[in-house]
Amino acid sequence: MNERISKAISDSIAVKNAILANIELKQNIHNAATAIVNCYKQDGKVLFCGNGGSAADAQHLAAELSGRYYFDRPPLFAEALHVNTSFITAVANDYSFDETYARMIKAAGRKGDILLGLSTSGNSENVVRAFSEARTAGMITIAFTGNSGGKLKSMADLLLNIPSTDTPRIQEAHILIGHIICELVESELFNK
Repeated sequence: MNERISKAISDSIAVKNAILANIELKQNIHNAATAIVNCYKQDGKVLFCGNGGSAADAQHLAAELSGRYYFDRPPLFAEALHVNTSFITAVANDYSFDETYARMIKAAGRKGDILLGLSTSGNSENVVRAFSEARTAGMITIAFTGNSGGKLKSMADLLLNIPSTDTPRIQEAHILIGHIICELVESELFNK
């Protein structure tokens, strides 16, 4: 058991070291934070989507922006698209689960808003369809994925693809990068 614990920690550190060495990925993290800052300066909103653990991460990151991160400051409009379970289950029942996020983007997404989608494979169909709808609406799309980027790679304005194929390690890195973005956004908007 101790060997398995040590391996999980070592593997997580290795992924983070790979991110640290990846100049392009770090630039895309910077670019994502800048896009979000610019969106908020134009009175826009940031919408998040994902499934399973990625849905939990989407909700977590939305709360960091809409609540607070490091310090007290005005709230920012950020929402995870799955938090209205009545909407999600009605759309899944009446249309299909693949349409859940795209339908909410049709209702709430506006030109200049940001859609941030989390999918370790980059192939979650409901996230892919949301990106398609977001592009139609003129939104900026940011994809948090695993190494290949999947289908989202060609659909994202900014790709934050973690250099790993191991789902738990990818999700850990998504939260790390999400937290970095929240810190950059908060400090830039509120001069701290």
